Amino acid sequence: MVRFISKKSLVLAASIMILTLSGIFLTSCSKGEKPAEKFETYKDKWQKKDYAAMYGMLSAKTKESVTEKEFVDRYTAIYKGIEAENITINAEGVDKLKEGKDNTVKVPFSMTMDTMAGSMEVKGYEMTLVKEKAGNKEVWAVDWNEKLIFPQMSPGDKVRAESHNAKRGEIYDRNGKPLAVNAPIVSLGVNSGTFSKNNKEAKIAELSRILDVTPAFIEGKIKGVNEPEIFIPIVNLLTTDQEKLTEAMKIEGVIHTKPIGRVYPGGEAFGSLIGNVGSITAEELEKFKGQGYSSTSIIGKRGLEQVFDKRLKGENGGVIYISKQKDGKETEKVVLIKKEPKDGENIKLTVDFDLQKKIYEELGKEPGSASALNPKTGEVLALVSSPSFDSNLYTTYVPEKVKAQWEKSKNAEFNNRFKLATAPGSTFKMITAAIGLEKGSINLKDTIDVQGKQWQKDSSWGNYKVTRVSDPGKPVNLRDAFIYSDNIYFAQAALKIGKDDFAAESSKFGLNEDLPFPYPIAKAQIANEGKIKNDIQLSDTGYGQGEVLMSPLHVALAYSALVNDGNIMTPLLEPASSKPWKENVISQDNIKILQEYLKAVIEDPSGTGREAKINGISLLGKTGTAELKKSLEDTAAEENGWFVVMNNDNPKIVLTMMVENVKNRGGSHFVVPIAKRVMEYYMKSGK
Repeated sequence: MVRFISKKSLVLAASIMILTLSGIFLTSCSKGEKPAEKFETYKDKWQKKDYAAMYGMLSAKTKESVTEKEFVDRYTAIYKGIEAENITINAEGVDKLKEGKDNTVKVPFSMTMDTMAGSMEVKGYEMTLVKEKAGNKEVWAVDWNEKLIFPQMSPGDKVRAESHNAKRGEIYDRNGKPLAVNAPIVSLGVNSGTFSKNNKEAKIAELSRILDVTPAFIEGKIKGVNEPEIFIPIVNLLTTDQEKLTEAMKIEGVIHTKPIGRVYPGGEAFGSLIGNVGSITAEELEKFKGQGYSSTSIIGKRGLEQVFDKRLKGENGGVIYISKQKDGKETEKVVLIKKEPKDGENIKLTVDFDLQKKIYEELGKEPGSASALNPKTGEVLALVSSPSFDSNLYTTYVPEKVKAQWEKSKNAEFNNRFKLATAPGSTFKMITAAIGLEKGSINLKDTIDVQGKQWQKDSSWGNYKVTRVSDPGKPVNLRDAFIYSDNIYFAQAALKIGKDDFAAESSKFGLNEDLPFPYPIAKAQIANEGKIKNDIQLSDTGYGQGEVLMSPLHVALAYSALVNDGNIMTPLLEPASSKPWKENVISQDNIKILQEYLKAVIEDPSGTGREAKINGISLLGKTGTAELKKSLEDTAAEENGWFVVMNNDNPKIVLTMMVENVKNRGGSHFVVPIAKRVMEYYMKSGK
């Protein structure tokens, strides 16, 4: 079937088609790219440092004068050099931009960014957008020149950045003796030309012998250096390493300079306390982003260098400027930003340099720890971990002999023992006695009469029994229990107190809470989760076993109440006004009782601390041997020896000392003579 269409219908259809196509064309034009959109896109890529994307938006004319690689490399080098971060571009009235007669649009804007010299605001930018054809389309492109790096720039100019590092603050002891200072060191190296001329291999062998490093270590330093007559640093030395320096300087081609480095006069005695510094890592830079660190920062890695790093590091300064160039020479400096460095804070500690050294020397690198404090002020006089490391090795280098020692000890030198909480053993008996006396559950007239060395409450304990060192062969009262350090007496005393009261009353001595102290010390506890589970654990708790954990510093603080009217002062690491941390933890009447009994521990011929007696000096003390049992049935457990001692007349020091692995070496009796020598030194030093 054939259908005929009228002429009128054809005209109407044609008209509709023309209108439709016109609508499509008009819609397409109306949706064309606007200059504001181009600016916003370019701005976004710039803020994200997407330089390749920025280049893709440049005008054809610009691309004739600069390649993508040149463009990307230049922005990368400049922004990396000035450490540009957090770039923010600000422009007003972008939505009201008007196209000029020459098919261009001018966009004024400003920029802020964080740099190595601080936060910088740059005004006076002007971006020119030009309309050009891209295929069948008209687009807006960026007409780029150097003024879009900085408005003051011209072709050929260079951007320079100079870092002005802050001087790191120094650390001193209570008497002004240096503990961590910036001082000259020796950078020992070789002249690349002279050293390699004659008998190079023999020279390397001799230098490696003197320095106690491998030949490969030296070879690695000089490998690939082809420039003649330049200084190649090999190791740093302290200025006191004169013997090494003198020997090394006899080798042809060995030379040295004297830069400033971080020096630690206290050496090993202070390694765990003071710590060391080192170059910042990528992880640390990310962790402390926005806190004033840069890729070249030196940061505290351990100890107080780390704890006080933000105070010690100061604020680096710097200057960013445009170097105006003519014929390859600088003709003018246009400073964009300048920040003066702010040196770090010098920190004075309460620690006594000589006392710390004495304690470390007396420990003789036995694995252990010690703390000493002034009970009246709370000033911490010493915090010692043994064995330790010499912080200077991180300023200089680690000789092969030292590496071998660290490997042999499985890095025991880096196990900071003074900050750890472990079982305090019988030193805890003072706290048990104080709680019992305060609660009225311990009566001075009461005695226990147990034959033999073992005791258990009843058959419900199964095979478990409390064991004491010796059977005194007579009924034992509280005074005897201190003199003989009788575990059975204090186990029974704990049972009389009761597990809930024991846990609650121990908090008066600060157990189960963090010490108010800047150095992170492990929290003391009466039991896991603060709850004593049963009578066996309660009896063990009475003599410092079970799940009781205390640091040497916390033990010293607890005992300080005995010579400070029942108050425990807030521990201080820097000189400050003294204030109580725990008040009236022991009443005056009970203080007198405990003082008498702890004095007997040292002065009674049968006292476990009798070896600490110093003629003419009244001392209070308590020994302790802590078994490190993994279970109640563990009979082969290692033991730690403890001793806490203080002077009673005009009290000025409480010393707590712990030595590991004392089983079959006398237990706590291994520790007592060491502590005595320290007390004798300090009491007679006149400090």
